[in-house]
Amino acid sequence: MPCPTCFLTRATTEALQGNLSSSMQWHAFGPVVAAMLIIWSVLAIQQRRLRPFAIHAWHLIVAAVALISYWLVRLGLNFGLGMQAFPVY
Repeated sequence: MPCPTCFLTRATTEALQGNLSSSMQWHAFGPVVAAMLIIWSVLAIQQRRLRPFAIHAWHLIVAAVALISYWLVRLGLNFGLGMQAFPVY
């Protein structure tokens, strides 16, 4: 059973290499995570701080709800409707 973040690392790697269509095929959040990593890195370097901004509880809640919702849709498409919603590797 795939987890909510299955294929997210591959998707992020593809997005960081500029392969957005391939990234989206692995996981829809790949480009989002890649963009956040770039923003985080630039701000951390500019501010010379490991954490350039605060992460609040609501940030984590929104991210968790989004990931779980996306995962449930993929599970429903894959196992409920028989559509291929997870990449074959």
